[in-house]
Amino acid sequence: MLEALLDAVIDCAKMLPILYLAYLLMEFFEHKAGEKTNNLITKVGRAGPIVGSLLGIIPQCGFSGAVAGLYAGGIVTLGTVLAVFISTSDEMLPILLSSNVEIITIVKILLFKLVGGVVFGFAVDLCYRKKKHDHSHHEIHEMCERENCSCNHKNIFLAALIHSARVILMIFVVTLALNMIFELGGKDILTNFVLNKPIIGELTAGVIGLIPNCSASVCITNLYVENAISVGAMMSGLMVNGGVGLIVLYRLNKNLRENIVITAMLYLLGVVGGIVTGLIW
Repeated sequence: MLEALLDAVIDCAKMLPILYLAYLLMEFFEHKAGEKTNNLITKVGRAGPIVGSLLGIIPQCGFSGAVAGLYAGGIVTLGTVLAVFISTSDEMLPILLSSNVEIITIVKILLFKLVGGVVFGFAVDLCYRKKKHDHSHHEIHEMCERENCSCNHKNIFLAALIHSARVILMIFVVTLALNMIFELGGKDILTNFVLNKPIIGELTAGVIGLIPNCSASVCITNLYVENAISVGAMMSGLMVNGGVGLIVLYRLNKNLRENIVITAMLYLLGVVGGIVTGLIW
C-alpha cells in the first residue's frame, strides 16, 4: 500500500508542471479564439465534419458541449456534432504529453481521431439529412457554468491551475488504484482481459467512454500509459467519450428518442473506430 501510494505521488509530481503548462496554453487559446471557433462551426455548411474534427482535436473547454447546443438549435448537422465528439481530445492530450509518450505516437493518435471524425461525420450526414428547427442553442453558456467548467475565468493562470489541480487529483486516484491492482498481481488479469481480446477490449472501453465526464478520458488514457489496454481499446473509449457533449445534448435537445439513437451511434462508431485503429496500428 505504501509503495503504491509513493509511486502515485511521484508520478503525479512529475506530471504536474507539464500538465499545468498544457492547460495554460489551452486556456490562452480558449480565451483568444473560443468564440471565433463557435462562430466558425456555424458557417461551414456541408464541410462541418472536416472543420468540426479539426477543431475537436484541439482541447477546448466546453467545445463539444457548445456544438451539441448548436445541434439542438438546428445550426449544425448530426454528422458535425458526431465528428466533434469522436475527435475531441478532452484530457487525453495533456496526460499523454505529461507522461513522456513519444510525440510521433501522440500525433498518430490525433490523426486517427481526426480521420475517424471526418469519415464517420460525412457518412452520418449522407445517411441522415433531417433538419432541426429548435433554437435553444443560446443556453450553452449557462450549461457550461452548470457543469463547473472553468472556461469563463478571466485569469487564465488561475483557470489553468484549477483545471490542473482537478485533473491531477483524478489522475492520482486512478494511478493509486492501478498501482494497488498491479502490486496485488492484478495487472496480468487486467491485460489478459483487455489486451489479448481485441473486440472485448474495444467494447469495454467504449462503455467507459460513455461516461460524460473527463474522469473517463483520464482513466482510459492512464490505462493506456500503464500498458494495461491496447491502443485500439483506448481509441474506442476516447472516440466514444465526447466530454460534456452528451450532457448538453440530453438537456437541450427535447427529443429523448433521438438522443438515445445518437448515443448508440456514437458508441457503435467509436468501437468500430477503435477496432480499425487496432488493426492498422
